Amino acid sequence: MANPPLKGIISYPVTPFDSTTGEVDLTALSRLTNELVEAGSHGIAPLGSTGESAYLREIEWDAVCETTLQTVAKRVPTLVGVSHWSTEGTVRRARVAARNGATAIMVLPQVYWKLTEAELVQHYSTVAAATDLPMMLYNNPGTSGVDLPPETVVALARKIPNLTMVKESSGIVDRFHTIQDLSDGALSVYNGNNPIALEAFRSGAVGWCTASPCLVPQWALALHDAATGGQDERAEAILAELLPFLQFIVGFGLPRAIKAGLELQQRDVGLPRAPLLPLPDKEAKQLSEILDRLASHPLVGPDA
Repeated sequence: MANPPLKGIISYPVTPFDSTTGEVDLTALSRLTNELVEAGSHGIAPLGSTGESAYLREIEWDAVCETTLQTVAKRVPTLVGVSHWSTEGTVRRARVAARNGATAIMVLPQVYWKLTEAELVQHYSTVAAATDLPMMLYNNPGTSGVDLPPETVVALARKIPNLTMVKESSGIVDRFHTIQDLSDGALSVYNGNNPIALEAFRSGAVGWCTASPCLVPQWALALHDAATGGQDERAEAILAELLPFLQFIVGFGLPRAIKAGLELQQRDVGLPRAPLLPLPDKEAKQLSEILDRLASHPLVGPDA
């Protein structure tokens, strides 16, 4: 598409929980969301896997959606993850997102039984018809257990007019070009695999969906600016320094790693919700060292 509704750095906030009660901490969520906007994020995407959406009660999901979108207050576009095990549940969440002013919705095929092509078409078509919002298909085989290759994605989009975006998280860089070519440029493609961010931008990704700005917003923005601004050497240098961090948060799981990092930065968001456990002490120390190194590096400072 010539003018996608989202582009650039699309930041994924965690869902904070109160350290004492374990309930959703909406005050902390609003604070974190505002920090992401003020840091320069080009978009905010609540209720993805980083936001532990699968572990929220529906009343909590609604509150997180409403609080995040009210805090953003349309200063930047918003992308709400509405995935649910059932089509009915996904439709309900899509309508809540629309009522609260979301820019777009994102749908992962969150399934127990592998869906047939006919079931995928029915699911996505039903969700798309529930609102007028543009929809992003989220392909993340590592999380969902379902891999949707470019041919399947493009075939779905041809049947669903408001399926206009694809978040590709398989880590297969060739897919960015393939999806664009097969769709004749009708589909905008976004990267959801942190370590390949630079390759993704070079392969035509219009955005990077990432939780990294929760901890190191200036680094994510600097990589985007260099990659899209033709500063190849600077982009390579930034990625070389940032890559250990990106590999760490993916390797140890985004909710537990990001929440551990926020705790290290004295920004209380509570613990992950069971069955997730906090990052072990050994790994938390490793993360602390990585963050300290990035914080003291001049690469993205005012004189860089």
